[in-house]
Amino acid sequence: MNDNAPRPDDRRIPVTVLTGFLGAGKTTLLNHLVRQPRMEGCAVLINEFGEVAVDHHLVEKVDETLIVLDSGCLCCSVRGDLVRALKGLFMRALRRELKSLRRVLIETTGLADPAPLIHTLMAEPFLAERYRIDGVVAAVDVTHALAQLAVHNEAVRQVAMADRLLLTKCDLADAAARAAVAARLALLNPGARQVDVRGGAVAAAELFDCGLYDAAGKAPDVTAWLGEAAVHGALPVPGGEAVSRHGGGVHSFVLRFDAPLPWYEFSDALALLLQLHGGRILRIKGLLDVAGDPLPRVLQCVQHSVYPAASLPAWPSQPPYDERCSRLVFIVRDLARDEVAAMLAAFIGQQPATPG
Repeated sequence: MNDNAPRPDDRRIPVTVLTGFLGAGKTTLLNHLVRQPRMEGCAVLINEFGEVAVDHHLVEKVDETLIVLDSGCLCCSVRGDLVRALKGLFMRALRRELKSLRRVLIETTGLADPAPLIHTLMAEPFLAERYRIDGVVAAVDVTHALAQLAVHNEAVRQVAMADRLLLTKCDLADAAARAAVAARLALLNPGARQVDVRGGAVAAAELFDCGLYDAAGKAPDVTAWLGEAAVHGALPVPGGEAVSRHGGGVHSFVLRFDAPLPWYEFSDALALLLQLHGGRILRIKGLLDVAGDPLPRVLQCVQHSVYPAASLPAWPSQPPYDERCSRLVFIVRDLARDEVAAMLAAFIGQQPATPG
C-alpha cells in the first residue's frame, strides 16, 4: 500500500462509474444529465455489449467527448479499450483539442461487474496518476429489482459495490413496492445513500463527489459514507455477524479498533486478507487512526485491490465520528466477521471492540 496520502488539492480527473442491471434506465438518466450545467467538461464513455452499438444513439450529447466502447463488456475484453480511451482523452485535453476535461462518467453495460473496471482505474499506472475514482453509482429499477436480485448475481454485485443507489421508475411503483426495494437494498449495502428518481430525472450532484472529501473542500459526509448505524442495525447480537436476509451470501459488518493502528503491521494483515479472500470481499471502506499520524486515514478496497492512500484534513466533528478510532465497513460474500477480525488482530495485537 502507498503510504503517501494525496494533497487536498488533488488535481486528478474524477471518474464516476454509472452501473445498473439491464433495463434500469441508465440511458434515460444520461439524457437528463447531459443537459445540466454541472456536466460541462464531462466526457461520457458508453459501454455496449453486443454486435451493434445502439445506446449512444439514444443519448443527445453525441460530440467529441462521447466515446462508445463496443468491443465487449467493460469487465471483460474491453478493459484495454477503456485504458486507450482515457489515455486519449487526457492527451487531447493536454493538447487543448478539447475545450475542457473536468470529469469522466462511464456508463457500463447492464451485465458488468464493477470490480474489474475499478481495478483497472486503480492499477493501470497512467490512469492512476491522472484519474481518481469519484464513486460508483448504481441505478436500480424498483419495478423489477426484487426479482433481479433474487436471480442475477451481477445485480447483487452492482448494488453491493455502489456508493450511491438511484432508485429509478419510482413513478411507476406504489409506496409498498418502493419500500420493499429500499429495505432490500439497505441490507445489501447499508452505507449507500438511496435517491428516488422519477421519470429518469436526477440532478448531476447526486452522482458526483461520492468520496470522503471533494475538491471544493466541503465537509465530508462521513456518516452517510460509512453507514455504521445501519450496519449495526443489521447485527442480530453484540459482536455477532450480520444475517444475510437477501440471498447470495452478501452481507455487511463493521470492525472498530479503539487503539491507534500500527501501520505496517496493519498493511501486512490487509495484504494477506486480500490475498486469501479478495474474491469474496466486494468492498472495504473506513477511517483509520494510525499511530503517529494526527489525521484520519482513508481506506478503500475492492476485491484484491487497494485504492491509493488518502487522508482527510481533520477528524470529522459529527458524533460518533469525532471519536478517534478506526472503523472499517466490510461488504463481503460468504466471509465471516470473526474470521476477518481474527486475522487482523493477529497482526496488529488488538481485538476489535464489541459493536453496539
